Amino acid sequence: MRYCSRSTLSVALLLSALIVPRVILAQGTQPAPAVKTWVTRSNENAQVLLGIQAKFSPEGAGRLGISGLDEQILDLQPDTNERLRVALSKAETELKSRLAKETDPPVRQDLEILLQATQNNQRGNQLAEKYEVPYLNATRLVFGGVRGLLDDQVPPERRKAALVRLKRYAGLEAGYTPITLQAEARIREKLGKSGLLPPIKSEVERDLATTTFFIDGIGQLFAKYQIVGYEEPYTKLKAQLQAYNDFLRQEVLPKARTDFREPPEEYAFSLEQLGVDIPPEQLARQAHAAFDQIQKEMQTLASRIAQEKGLSVTDYREVIRTLKKDQLVGEAILPHYQQRLAQIEDIIRREHLVTLPTRAARIRLASPAESAATPAPNMRPPRLIGNTGELGEFVLPLNVPTNGAETQKPDDYTYAAASWTLTAHEARPGHELQFASLIENGVSTARGVFSFNSTNVEGWGLYSEHILQPYMPAEGRLVSLQLQLLRAARAFLDPELQAGKTTPAAALSFLQKEVVVSLPFATQEVERYTFTAPGQATSYFYGYTRLLALRTETEHLLGKNFDQQKFHDFILAQGLLPPALLRKAVLEGFVKGKSTQ
Repeated sequence: MRYCSRSTLSVALLLSALIVPRVILAQGTQPAPAVKTWVTRSNENAQVLLGIQAKFSPEGAGRLGISGLDEQILDLQPDTNERLRVALSKAETELKSRLAKETDPPVRQDLEILLQATQNNQRGNQLAEKYEVPYLNATRLVFGGVRGLLDDQVPPERRKAALVRLKRYAGLEAGYTPITLQAEARIREKLGKSGLLPPIKSEVERDLATTTFFIDGIGQLFAKYQIVGYEEPYTKLKAQLQAYNDFLRQEVLPKARTDFREPPEEYAFSLEQLGVDIPPEQLARQAHAAFDQIQKEMQTLASRIAQEKGLSVTDYREVIRTLKKDQLVGEAILPHYQQRLAQIEDIIRREHLVTLPTRAARIRLASPAESAATPAPNMRPPRLIGNTGELGEFVLPLNVPTNGAETQKPDDYTYAAASWTLTAHEARPGHELQFASLIENGVSTARGVFSFNSTNVEGWGLYSEHILQPYMPAEGRLVSLQLQLLRAARAFLDPELQAGKTTPAAALSFLQKEVVVSLPFATQEVERYTFTAPGQATSYFYGYTRLLALRTETEHLLGKNFDQQKFHDFILAQGLLPPALLRKAVLEGFVKGKSTQ
């Protein structure tokens, strides 16, 4: 699953970061469920926050599915933060008032979710302003705003709005200042101010190194969709973005900090937002123990594979490197993954793992700009609200941009043994099925959007690999364990980097040697822990362990009456609840009333 890039330029961006998933029901496949009365009422309450999202982060709101925002762009004027604070304060008061009057239990719970999301936004805004100089990758922002409209699944009549958005980013319409000048002004206001942390040097360097991918990607999108009249505003915006990058290079980079660590208060808040509700030290201890156990399992399996294949090496590291040598190339990659998905779906149906929809899932290769934005396999979900048939997409990046002008090609995604676990995680029974189920089960906006937490989402993705693993061939199981090993490593490397117990160089070496990932993969992992999304990588391991524990508890309570397909269907129908609320839902809604005999 893709993760949100860290950004502190405007508190308005925090709203975009919290509202990530956009989920779908395919046109002409199966009808939308009848909306429950309580869901309708809950969704009316959600409008309180959706209205703020639409006003302060229209690109994110539009991707979410709120209509009428295609031409709107992010506002970075000097008073934006204060206006947002006022709006969130009013929203909190309104939601508290509604909660005091509400008697319907599910609507009350959703109001509590909405209220918590509001308070989290306020807290995140306060911490960002307390600790950090605002910073933004403007080229990535503009690419994302354009990419949200220029897409095969966006109707042609809507794509035309991308030209208006382009002109507004460039300040070519009345009342609009170039987005680059706004961003530069916000940085200048705080850069050098005592007590505030400047941007991270490695983050600025990477942004400058990858800017060409985004700038070129913008022009390529307009050309691909034949948007008439884009050339002149694109040329002007391109010059503005280049000037902005010169500003970063000349004035921001010399003042950037080499210590990437977040203040402990900020890192703790990040973990809380992600759904990790135990101290990072405890998480790291659990992850180290799991890492050691997984290594033992891998070694046993690798020895067996080596014997069966007649390999001269038996160490799991060398066996994986041997498997990687059989790389898929060019046009063979996409058909292979599509075939692998079909094989996995057959297993899911045969073993009654979870209920599958009748429609097909989509897989495609990433463009260079998309690879720069998200340099790992990811699920690109479509909009959750007002969906008209868009499908989620499992997207495979084949090249990873580096801090130089070139790209690196990882060998971690394009060999047969790896496609089993990657497809299970990103497509089915993982994220594609998870997000689609939100719409297909009629989940409320509060539970499908505002309760979003990475522990739920990534925990389900890793759990999906786990339940499919027994049915994979031996090579597939080995790579599945390898990626499970990676998730355990993330859960101790991320907090230990933040605590100063290890270094980026040591983490990079460890990932290459012990987890057996390529240099470009290891590089983007370390960037993830240090500046792209500190804390987020821990959510895979933690969410997976919580979900496994919940299954064990449920099996114990239900005994012979436990049905894994019904259990998994129930989990997916709950939306994106954090671990404690999900456990409560299972015990009260799935276990209660069933016999344990």
